[in-house]
Amino acid sequence: MRDLSSTYVHRGDSVRRRRRAKRLLAITGFGLAAAVLLLLYPSPSAEVAQAAMVSHDGASSAPLSEATMLRTQLAATLGHANNLQFQLDRANRIIGYSGRFDVSADLASKVYDAAVAENVDPELAFRLVKLESDFNPRAVSSAGAMGLTQLMPATARFYQPNLKADQLFDPDLNLHIGFRYLHTLVEQYRGHMSLALLVYNRGEEAVRTATAEGKSPTNGYDRILMKGYKGTGTID
Repeated sequence: MRDLSSTYVHRGDSVRRRRRAKRLLAITGFGLAAAVLLLLYPSPSAEVAQAAMVSHDGASSAPLSEATMLRTQLAATLGHANNLQFQLDRANRIIGYSGRFDVSADLASKVYDAAVAENVDPELAFRLVKLESDFNPRAVSSAGAMGLTQLMPATARFYQPNLKADQLFDPDLNLHIGFRYLHTLVEQYRGHMSLALLVYNRGEEAVRTATAEGKSPTNGYDRILMKGYKGTGTID
């Protein structure tokens, strides 16, 4: 192989490598400097920032100090980066649930977002919708339970008075009310997931009657839903 160590090409490569190294060091240095500024200069309140820009008489403006400007720019950049990371994590989870439960990404996003909004573990939420309606928004049971989370109209009206039964075919409304009801039960039974799920499925009266008669209230629903589940039912 030809020795290129003394050629123009090799010298040019060396120069380019040194330039790239300098740029990398400059970027790294800026990042370190910004981190130091975060420690040395606490975040100013809105009033302090405004006071720094506007004089007391309101007639003139004064420039922010260089440290404050850098800190503001860095905070904005970090906030944007955190938001992008949040959106990426959400998208990855939705895609995962979409593939796992064989539903469209649109429906998976509705289930995921409604669960998060109502402080229900999305894992439990997807399991419940799968078992209750198999992700059919227009499912109706023999008892009259409706929609994705199989809500009885009377139960739904406890959370939204004057609700019309056919409104429960709306996926967003059905999911939010169903998960709100589930979250209420998990809190009411203080994390006793089996009881909370059985009341959701069978109704409080049936579970109370079976328990009072010394019988197990389970009908297998809780075991199916919780098979392999390690969560607490809620996000917090």
